[in-house]
Amino acid sequence: MLSILTLIAGLVVLVFAGDYLVRGAVALAEKLSIDPLIIGLTIVAFGTSAPELFVSLQAAFDDVSGIAIGNIVGSNIANVLLVLGAPALLMTINCREKGIGSSLAVMVVMTVTLMVMMWFGPLSRLDGAILLAMIAAYLGWQIKAARECDMAAVPDYHDDVADLPQQGWKTALFIFGGLIGLPVGAWLTVDGASHIARLLGASETVIGLTIVAIGTSLPELVTSVMAAWRRSGAVAIGNVVGSNIFNIGLILGGTSVILPLEVDPRIVSIDMWVMLAVSLLVVALAHWNVPIKKLGGMAMLAVFAAYILSVF
Repeated sequence: MLSILTLIAGLVVLVFAGDYLVRGAVALAEKLSIDPLIIGLTIVAFGTSAPELFVSLQAAFDDVSGIAIGNIVGSNIANVLLVLGAPALLMTINCREKGIGSSLAVMVVMTVTLMVMMWFGPLSRLDGAILLAMIAAYLGWQIKAARECDMAAVPDYHDDVADLPQQGWKTALFIFGGLIGLPVGAWLTVDGASHIARLLGASETVIGLTIVAIGTSLPELVTSVMAAWRRSGAVAIGNVVGSNIFNIGLILGGTSVILPLEVDPRIVSIDMWVMLAVSLLVVALAHWNVPIKKLGGMAMLAVFAAYILSVF
């Protein structure tokens, strides 16, 4: 019972800490007059992926690589099936948004690169350095494109983050609280999840692929649902693609640079292929301009539920 409460407490802290970090960082960037598109590509994208980062780092330090890698693979699967499926119940999600094609290509390339690395596992420091170099190149490319684009056509990402703090002290408090809360939430989450895995006789990888992955995907889910509520489908698809890229490049890359990660055979034989399949699903929907409507959203949620059940 205590382990369950610890896990729930950790996930709650992660969600709130990530939200406060994003809001504080966007408010600071707004005060410094930073390009809103750059904010969306960097601060907001990192903020919604911050729970995965801290959970994976904590798991690596605790020598539970199954949670570290399972968290990312499971989150990328959840980001497509859950985070795109749920908003589709509120509004039609168009995957073929302007400028999304290049990011989709990067997502698939990084997914395949990670799969090759995991096939020959473990994830070494060299693998991590390669993934970090890829995410750095991607960010540099996007920032360069943002500087060259027509500013009149740039969407204001500030509007997609609710209730920004106005006073300087409150902005600092949001950022400081988020930076403190994330590692605390990560520690609670990993500690609770690993204890539950032992009690249930399940592996850390299974817990990472399911409970932890869903929990750390909650910021993306909330962001996409709110975007759908505000009739902004572009934010929903951009949030998913950007988060998947960050998860692989920054989080697994950064974690494996610090500590090499062992790869569970289950992930190599099953889960990484599911991750590739859902990534290619988004590419196919964008290529053929197939919108995700309510029926499609229900189908994606049903597939995700079936996947979760199959993991156990």
